Parts: sequence; structure tokens; C-alpha cells
Amino acid sequence: MSARIVVVGSANLDLVVTAPQLPRPGETVLGDGFRTVPGGKGANQAVAAARAGAYCEFLGAVGTDEFGVQLRDNLVAAGIDVRGLRTVNGPSGVALITVDHAAENCIVVAPGANASLTSLDDADRNAIAGADVLLLQLEVPLVAVTRAAERARAAGTTVVLNAAPARPLPPELLDLVDVLVVNEHEAAVVAGVCTDESAELLDTLVTLVPQVVLTLGARGAAYADRDGARLDVPAPTIDAVDTTAAGDAFTGALAVALAERGGLTADTATPVLRWACAAGAACATRPGASTALPERTAVDALFAATYGEVQ
Repeated sequence: MSARIVVVGSANLDLVVTAPQLPRPGETVLGDGFRTVPGGKGANQAVAAARAGAYCEFLGAVGTDEFGVQLRDNLVAAGIDVRGLRTVNGPSGVALITVDHAAENCIVVAPGANASLTSLDDADRNAIAGADVLLLQLEVPLVAVTRAAERARAAGTTVVLNAAPARPLPPELLDLVDVLVVNEHEAAVVAGVCTDESAELLDTLVTLVPQVVLTLGARGAAYADRDGARLDVPAPTIDAVDTTAAGDAFTGALAVALAERGGLTADTATPVLRWACAAGAACATRPGASTALPERTAVDALFAATYGEVQ
């Protein structure tokens, strides 16, 4: 039976410009390409989970504009259950993204309809209760994130929080999180420390949540738990084209692997993180956000080629 993942999060249309370098404050840079791509951290992670083999339901909101139609159609095309996707009056969320020739990016998000997601109905709560994993991010109001996590905790559903965009988080939410997924910048904000030392970040974060996955970009990922387990997993070596959705590919695949293996433990962390790293790396070899998210076959192939294992 497929892993069942529920994602509560954002859906945005990404307006993407490629340019030789990212602009500095006050600088205008002449771009050399433009495209529109369905995105949003929530929708991206839902698509990533579905392509990685999960049954996935998405709870979110889009607007009444043409962008909203595109966003809904993209989720349906990925095989995602969209019964929990609301349509609200007004514009859909958009993200303005610049990607340079080194595959680095900068992003500004206008939430639009995503800001209306402030409550859950009975159908939403039932979906969360029936899931193996609830996957959350921070591009929708914190009240919805917290309510979803409360329902998951009550039902015994594992709560995975990707704390992005970075912000300090209240204890009442952190107390509901089983696995926290953060990059180094996000980790420092959540931990409330000024350091980029992975060991220090992990030591601080496991005082707040039981398990932490720290994403390190091309260097891979690290894991820590409250029982003292610590490990580092290298990422596959690739020629990166666009890293915009690599973190979402990683997180969606992590949720699927966690569900399939019955949880994230010191014993399962290495293969789970390796598979998630393979998903993120496979995504970075292609341009775009949701269009770059890899199918399971691509993740499995890179996983086997890099680590000599089969998921």
C-alpha cells in the first residue's frame, strides 16, 4: 500500500527569470530567459511526494484568477487529491524568482490566496487523521500550521515541519513536531543562535524537537535526535542547473521514505536521508520548480548509482 501523505501548504505561480548573476540592492540586471511554472513550497512538496510514489492529498488555497486554474490543474495532473484545495476571491500566490548561471536563486513571495488558509474543516481533519505523515511548511498562516499539527498529534500521524521561510517558532508548535527539516539559515533562526556550525545547530534544535534533518545543499544532509544519534550523508555529485525546488524534492521524498520505513530512527536515517538527497540532486539537474521534481525511477537510479543501494 502506498504511503499516505497530507500536505498543508502554499500554492504559487512562479515567475522565473534567468540572469548571469543575481542583482545586488539597487542594481538592474539584464535577464536572458523567462518562464512561468506552478510552484509554492506546499504544492511542490505534494508533487514531489506523489512522484516519489505516495498517495498525496493537498490542503491549501488558490485565487479566482487564471493562475489559480493553472495551479489546480498542475496538482490534478500530478495525481494529487485536491478535495481540500479551496478557491477564494482574489489573486493566487505568486513567487518572483531570479536564477543565476551558477544555479543560485533569490525569491520573493506574495502570498495572495495562501493567506486565507486560517482554519481547517472536518474533511481536512479527517484527511490528516488518516495519513501516515503530515507535511507542513511556513508559507501559510501559522494558525493553520498549528491546528493541522494538533490534529495530527491527536491522531498519531507523524508531523514533519519544513520550517521555511525561516521565522522564530512558538513552543506550542515545536512541541507538536516529530521531525524538523531546515537548512542552515533556517536552523539558526529557529534555534535563535548566531552560528553556521552544523553540530551546534543540531545540538540546540534537538532540545526543541525530537528529530532534526539539516539540509546542506551540495554537501548533503545531517541528522540528529534526542537519543544522541548524529550522522552525515553526502549528496550525489551532479551538474546543477537550477536549485529552486531541490529542497522541496528532498523534503517530499523524505516524507515518503519515512512513511514507507515506518518512521525515522537512528537505524533508518542513513537510507532515508540518502534517498532524499538523491531526490534533491535529481531535481537540481533540471530547470524549474514543479516541472523539475523527479519521478521515483529517476530518484532510485541516482540513489543506486551514488550509494550502491536500492530503496
